[in-house]
Amino acid sequence: MQLSFDNRVALVTGGAQGIGRAIAAALAAAGAWVHLADIDADGVAETAAAIGAQAHAADLGTPEAAQALIARIAAESGRLDLLVHAAGGVRGQVGRPIEEIAEADWRAIFAANVDAAFFLAQAAAPMMKQARYGRIVTISSGAGLRPSLTGIQAYASAKHALVGLTKQLAWEFGPHGITVNSVAPGFVRSNPATERQWQSYGAEGQKRLLDSIHTRRLGTPDDIAQATLFFLGEQAGWITGQVLSVDGGRS
Repeated sequence: MQLSFDNRVALVTGGAQGIGRAIAAALAAAGAWVHLADIDADGVAETAAAIGAQAHAADLGTPEAAQALIARIAAESGRLDLLVHAAGGVRGQVGRPIEEIAEADWRAIFAANVDAAFFLAQAAAPMMKQARYGRIVTISSGAGLRPSLTGIQAYASAKHALVGLTKQLAWEFGPHGITVNSVAPGFVRSNPATERQWQSYGAEGQKRLLDSIHTRRLGTPDDIAQATLFFLGEQAGWITGQVLSVDGGRS
């Protein structure tokens, strides 16, 4: 199946590194005009320069920030066809007993993973509805389908919420020609946080994790990118509200 995104305008959040960067690079290679957004200004600028995309430094946890970003894209490119929310993650947190979790820690993870997805979809909706076309993909996690290996309560809860938001938006946006789906990665060593998590398991823990995966290997950012591009393509036009686990069979 040949996927082409010639003349399509895409926004990928979390594009400075890891999974977001791999998705953006794959879209650019397939012909899309790509806008990258990330809270890491230097990282997103470097990635954009490397793949020929437009960089936007932004923290998208507020409606005002999301509206401003979508307005800039509309002004620069005239439309938005494809939206991938790959930003999120654990925001530097590690697993701790629930008694130790501050409210700010809980809310920071929800802001990055769920609030930003909601506000971006809200901001993009008028333009996509007017065009009668849109593809939205959220990057959730196996932690959105079962307990998280990170041990972080807010992360598991936020990814479950993101899956619910994806399904609700699919129902709301479907009549307007907009599909909304989610890719749920398994364990991928894609950024400093996941690398720290991997190292924390030690040799025995790493072996147990690998033994629990049917393919006996960890995933790569490119594995997630290719699944995402499937949902973004024309061939997936009658697929919406779905969550695709890309985890080597662990689920």
